[in-house]
Amino acid sequence: MAKNKTYKRDGRAPIPVRESTSRLMSKNKSKNTKPEIALRKEMWRKRIRGYRLHWKKAPGKPDIAFPGRRIAIFVNGCFWHRCPHCQPQLPKSNVDFWKNKFEKNVERDKKKREQLAQIGWETITIWECQIKNNVIEQVERIRQTLSRKEGQQ
Repeated sequence: MAKNKTYKRDGRAPIPVRESTSRLMSKNKSKNTKPEIALRKEMWRKRIRGYRLHWKKAPGKPDIAFPGRRIAIFVNGCFWHRCPHCQPQLPKSNVDFWKNKFEKNVERDKKKREQLAQIGWETITIWECQIKNNVIEQVERIRQTLSRKEGQQ
């Protein structure tokens, strides 16, 4: 039998209409998400190694970074980062809050990519739906970028 858990409110988000929504949102992680882990497992299977996770020395702390080759990979959740491929719907309650939140997320993502480009890094954004649909294709994108960068050095 599940315990009733009271969630602390920190003021960053409106109080959800349903308690189940609050419980669901509290389980969202920012690191080591299922899509990240699925991508990394496939990279490991394809013998792509030598990367750093959530590397703090690169702007935006990319999910996966190849510092020597200056490649940053961001694994974006479709809902939170507003995927251009699957275009998730906006929540039906607190619409203004969510529109503002998503706009800030998208702007922050753009700023991270621009900061990395300014210091000579290449970025790859891989969407959650792309990993679910064909993780092998995404690993091939990474492999091709690594090969091209290696040829430039």
